Amino acid sequence: MNMQALMKQAQAMQKDINNIKNELDNSVFEGSSSLVKVSVKGNKEIVKVSILDDAKELMGDDISMLEDMIVVALNDAFSKIDKKTEEKMGKYSKMMPGLM
Repeated sequence: MNMQALMKQAQAMQKDINNIKNELDNSVFEGSSSLVKVSVKGNKEIVKVSILDDAKELMGDDISMLEDMIVVALNDAFSKIDKKTEEKMGKYSKMMPGLM
C-alpha cells in the first residue's frame, strides 16, 4: 500500500471517528435508581434529573431544589473527570490529534 492510499484511509477513519463521537455526544441516555431518574447527553451534560413520586412523598416540597443540586453536583463531577482524563491522556491526543 502506498503512502497516499494510507493517508486517505487514515482520513476516512478519522472522519468516521468524528461522526460517531458527534452522534454519541448528541444522544441522550437515561439512568435510574429506585427514587431518581436522570437524562444525560453522550458528552456527559446532564439534561434532566427527576425525583420519582416515592421520593417526593419522603421529601415534601423541597424536590425542585434537590433536583437542581443534583444537576450541579453531577456536572461538577463530570468536569473533574474530563480534567483528569486530559491530564492522563493529553500526551496521547497530542501525538494523534483528532482521535480523542
